[in-house]
Amino acid sequence: MNLPSHDDILQFLAESPAPATKRELSQAFGIKGDARRPFREQLRKMVKKGLIEKQDDGAFALPDALPETTTLVITDMSLDGEMIAIPTDRIGSDDKDIPTIYVIADTPHTHDLQIGTRILARLRKVDADEYDAHIMRVLDSAETRIIGLVRKNKKGYLLTPANKKAKDEYIIPDQDMGDAKEGDLVTASIQPTPRGMSKKFVRILDVIGHESDRKIISILSAYENGLNEEFPPDVVAATVDMSVPELGKRQDLRTVPLVTIDGEDARDFDDAVFAEQTDDGGFHLIVAIADVSYYVRPASDIDNEAYRRGNSTYFPDRVIPMLPERLCNDLCSLRPDEERACLAAHMWIDKTGTLQKYKFVRGLMKSKARLTYTQVQSAKDGLPDDQTEPLMDAVITPLYKAFDILLAHREERGALDLDLPERQIVINDNNEMAGVTLRTRFDSHRLIEEFMILANVAAASALEDKDAPCVYRVHEKPDATKLDGVRDFLEAFDLSFPKGQVVRSPQINALLRKAGELPYSHMISEVILRTQSQAHYSTNNKGHFGLALQRYAHFTSPIRRYADLLVHRSLIKAYKLGEGGLSDEESVTMEEKSEHISDTERKSVNAERSAVDRFTSAFLSDKIGEEFSGRITGVTRFGLFVQLADTGADGFIPMRSMKNDYYEHVERQHALIGRRHGRIFRLGAKIDVRLIEADPLTGSTILELTNDKGADIEGANFQKASRAKHNNDGKKQHKKPHKHGKKGQKSSYGKKNAPHKKKKNFKKKQK
Repeated sequence: MNLPSHDDILQFLAESPAPATKRELSQAFGIKGDARRPFREQLRKMVKKGLIEKQDDGAFALPDALPETTTLVITDMSLDGEMIAIPTDRIGSDDKDIPTIYVIADTPHTHDLQIGTRILARLRKVDADEYDAHIMRVLDSAETRIIGLVRKNKKGYLLTPANKKAKDEYIIPDQDMGDAKEGDLVTASIQPTPRGMSKKFVRILDVIGHESDRKIISILSAYENGLNEEFPPDVVAATVDMSVPELGKRQDLRTVPLVTIDGEDARDFDDAVFAEQTDDGGFHLIVAIADVSYYVRPASDIDNEAYRRGNSTYFPDRVIPMLPERLCNDLCSLRPDEERACLAAHMWIDKTGTLQKYKFVRGLMKSKARLTYTQVQSAKDGLPDDQTEPLMDAVITPLYKAFDILLAHREERGALDLDLPERQIVINDNNEMAGVTLRTRFDSHRLIEEFMILANVAAASALEDKDAPCVYRVHEKPDATKLDGVRDFLEAFDLSFPKGQVVRSPQINALLRKAGELPYSHMISEVILRTQSQAHYSTNNKGHFGLALQRYAHFTSPIRRYADLLVHRSLIKAYKLGEGGLSDEESVTMEEKSEHISDTERKSVNAERSAVDRFTSAFLSDKIGEEFSGRITGVTRFGLFVQLADTGADGFIPMRSMKNDYYEHVERQHALIGRRHGRIFRLGAKIDVRLIEADPLTGSTILELTNDKGADIEGANFQKASRAKHNNDGKKQHKKPHKHGKKGQKSSYGKKNAPHKKKKNFKKKQK
């Protein structure tokens, strides 16, 4: 009787795509008749010794082998777009021997998958440390997941959603609480509602943190947008042994007095500048950028993580960087008096500011000084300090002379001049919002901007010269419909867009200059800004309308934008500047990558905006009932957005709280107009409000009017509103207005507080 050896059985199970049953093993080794009993005993002894495992379904597998059917959670995506998963019971495990599981896109469920989705899958072993997972069922998807706060009442646990649009709470059964406790912020999966129950049920998936944690605001905003602050251990480990390269074939820029100019609170310095006048009255400019491509090579662990993130995300109290700290705050930070690898753009402009020629080199530099915008501007204004005094003649004065030329060229070509003030959330030592200030903006800020814009233009031009792949920063012309939507509003200030022709940026600038003479110039700039298209990344160059440039690519910040890193790699390959150039795979997938990084940019913007909303609500939460002055910053058919004067905080007045009138949203005039009494609430008008609600969980800040007076713009020549609402074609619309009347009368919201009883006669008149 010949039984297989232990090694034979172990080898068979190692090569088997799935755990094997006793019957499958018997067939594989030809076990028949009287051999069956000793073979069963042999398997039993192997299990007892720990050589193999018997699973719940009776199949045999090697120790730690995964069951044929199991629950998985999607944790990552490969560069080829394949979803990668781990077993749900391994979430949070430190086990480094977890095999790689690729989710096979062979079912209609695939479109529901994203990071965090849980699935029931059938596994097939490919080799010792790799499995394929075939989806049997999607257990929860993006549509069924929710983030919220766990709270407790007399009946049990409830989940309050963190999304301000969500209206309902959810029941959390005790068996589905997991490790969550009252006050925890969690992610949960919406479960089927039991028959006869009105409230929905959820199951806790993961605990984000506790509401008492002062860091939770940014963490929550990051979490709901799929952003992760922590880097995988292998990515961090890959940076440990990195160091600044030797000079080698790099251009030696260590004696050039390059300086960095940034804000006082900047931690990384990825661009340095230099200018010297040429004999023809023009300038030779150098913009040196940290050589991220030297450290981050295509398809490496660091590169995969950087691509997944797409860009850095900036919150009021923290940054979620695109690259690990060893790179962004050390090796790729152009700190003074330290040698750093760089990719430098040499650019020559004539005395009109026109770019004449350019050259890109890989260099080794040593920053002369780390300067701030305030320092540089003070020096230019005649108040240099001990650091800037020695740099005046050789560094600062030439920089400003070059800037004057570049600024004149910018104005000549007609770049949009939407120089709107930028708000800054002030965070105290307790990680709480202490207020809002406007960032001071100097010519030193604009100087750096113009140098960076010129380098971005040179990068795009250099890649076009070589017919090399390029990720353009595209800003398309504003949609004609949006421009039509603001014409009526602007005419009230004797401002107008030309009709029947394509609007160009110089025409908009002329309008803005005229508006600058009015007390409401800031508000008019906001209206113009809202007509603009959203900038994005693409390999299809459609120019940059806002900057009035035919070609433009992001080159100057590869520490925080993956688009810039791709441009660096393409330049390196096109101009044969050494290792780390664009890979063949990147060359053919550039448009796909452009779409991805445009998407990650939008996620970051959403996360940043929601964090600001939550910080603002937390700041105002102890001021309920107080009155504030503000200005209307948005008008919708649902109500009014208001910015408070003292803090710059934003809030919302719901239409349902505006009593005693029927308010129509007249879009062309950016106004709500009362049908009964003619009260007008118009964009840009001053208004007095009372704080009703401030919810740090959702970021919702609700206001109400302190009186029934309208809020129109003084001095503007708006036509009196007609009783019929007009659409964009100027024709009457017979849509029902929002109805808000006296208590006891029915409204369009299904509550008892709307209009007079002559509703039937009104309907007949409308017909």
